[in-house]
Formats: sequence, structure tokens, C-alpha cells
Amino acid sequence: MKEKKRILVAPLNWGIGHATRCIPIISELKKNNFEVIIATSGRSLELLSSEFPKIQFIKFEDYKISYSSSLPMALNIFLQIPKIIFGIYHENIKLNTIIKDFKIAGVISDNRYGLFSKKIPSIFITHQLKIKSAFLENIIQKINYYFINKFTQCWIPDYQENGLAGELSHPKENTKNHIYIGPLSRFNNNNNIQPKYDILAIISGPEPQRSIFEKIITTQLKEHKKESLLVQGKPESKYCETINNLIIKSHLSALELNQAILNSKLIICRSGYSTIMDLFTLGKNAVFIPTPGQTEQEYLAEFLSKENLFKYQKQNKFQLSIAQKQSKSFTKLSYRKQKIDWKNILLIFE
Repeated sequence: MKEKKRILVAPLNWGIGHATRCIPIISELKKNNFEVIIATSGRSLELLSSEFPKIQFIKFEDYKISYSSSLPMALNIFLQIPKIIFGIYHENIKLNTIIKDFKIAGVISDNRYGLFSKKIPSIFITHQLKIKSAFLENIIQKINYYFINKFTQCWIPDYQENGLAGELSHPKENTKNHIYIGPLSRFNNNNNIQPKYDILAIISGPEPQRSIFEKIITTQLKEHKKESLLVQGKPESKYCETINNLIIKSHLSALELNQAILNSKLIICRSGYSTIMDLFTLGKNAVFIPTPGQTEQEYLAEFLSKENLFKYQKQNKFQLSIAQKQSKSFTKLSYRKQKIDWKNILLIFE
């Protein structure tokens, strides 16, 4: 019997969006007779280990970025570029050890820039080829492409034309190794819609902004007169509480969240790209609250609001009553079905 090839799947642990969009990739690798090893940390590790309890995990730390509640996020990240570049080269050294020790045949890296290899096929996943920044955007762009071009291929989870991520995934100058594979989502639109929640709030993103967002929206949902659900985005916790008409849960499995979104009248969430792909898959509009200072989310919220498919508010000015009014003017969202040709895409590892 032919021995299964081992593929290392390594999502960045920044929020949980990088991990959630790796779920369909891991599932397809297993279907196509590959053995998967997952390398990540923090909440991404908690989430993926709950979805794939039988898969082997390697704890792979992140770039140790510190987040500030006072500095704008773009400036905060910019000041840490030397630390990030050091972390990239450090994780490349660690990758070479993992390849040797675990007999890895291929690597799929979601936004971990150091997981390139000359020994085996290495894939970089990103929708953000163009990085928007308030500081030295051209220099950051050159650094971005310098590392992406070290990989065998760059998989872009978006349509080749009329993309969901606008100019982020369709820059004027692209990488040499890019392939548009189509949007990725762990969800299925099963049309099993049974209206249950008036409002569903999904909390996500890096700290401290995740907790700030949760506090703002929890305070207002406690006073809401109809049944609502708030998901904290904490897969490491088992918390559940009901306050008035508000149910608070620390985490939902992919299947549970899939159904909760379908069964909710109004969705309030971040404008992270993985969330956007999930909403398009389910044909659900939403009111976005971009993570403050995260230029990618701010751009996506504004870009997607132009056709009334989504609306958005700033976190520090969020009003639940305004979100309810905004939802009444949505244009119904229609999903462009695209079957991903996984058999052909995964040939790179054969």
C-alpha cells in the first residue's frame, strides 16, 4: 500500500480567521489521501484540535507581536517590523527541523511568511497581496512580495474576476507564483433556515480589541427585547450564560455556528476576510465593526458596503439601534457558486 504523504498545515494565530479557512483545505487533503499535521498555537490550536481531534499537532508559536490599546494598529505593527522579520527567519529554521523530523512532503502556510522551502513544495495562502498601510506602504509591499515569492505557489482564496477582496487580492502588480483558487469556507448553505435569533453577534480578532468589542456589544444586547446570541470567539473556554434575552456562549463548533448564522435575522461581526467568505457562502448580509486601526478590515467594510450588501459602523460609535435600521436597506446577497478543483490544485504535492 502506498504510504500517505505528510502535509504540514500552518495557519497564523491572529484572530481565528486564518485557522477557520484552513478547515476546508485540511478536509480536502484528507479526502485526497494525504496525512495532515497541523502547526499553530493559541486559539487557532484550540479551534482546529476541536474540529480535527485525531490529527497530530505541533505547537508553533507566533511572531510575539504585542498589541496596544492606545497606538493605532497600523503604527503599532509598523514599529515591530524588525521583530516580525526576525520571527520569519526563526520559523524558517524551525521548519527545516520539522521537515526532517516528521518527513514532511509539503507545506501549506496561511500567512506565516517563514514557512518556505527549497526542499519540498511550499504554499502561501493570502487574500492580501496589496497591504494597505498609513506608513511606508511601498516598502511594506516590497517586503510582502519578497517573502511570498520564496514560496512555490501563492494560493489566493478569491475569484479571478470581480473578487470579494477588491484591490487587496487584485493588485496592479501581482506575485510571480499566484493562483486564484476561489473563496474558502467551512460552511454549507443547507437552506435549513428556522428563524431563532433576532441578532447574532460574533466576536473575534486580536486582544485587546476583541475584549473591547465584546464589552460594547454585550452592554447593548442585554437591553434588547428579543432573543439574541453572542459568540465570544474563545474556543479554549466552555462558558455559557443567559442574561435577560441574551445567550452568551464562548464558542460554537463549525456546524453550530453555520446553523446559528442561517437562523439569525441580523449578524453583527468583524469584517475579517474569512468571515466575509463564510457570509457569502451562506448568502447572509451583516453589519460590520472593523477592528480599529486594522486597515485591511476597514477597507473591506467600506468596499463591500458600496453595493448595500453589507453596512458598517466604527467600534467606538457602535449603536445597536442604528445597526437594526441599517439592516433594513440591505441588497439581498447572492452567492456565486464555484467548485474548487482540488484534485488539480493538490497535484503540486504528488
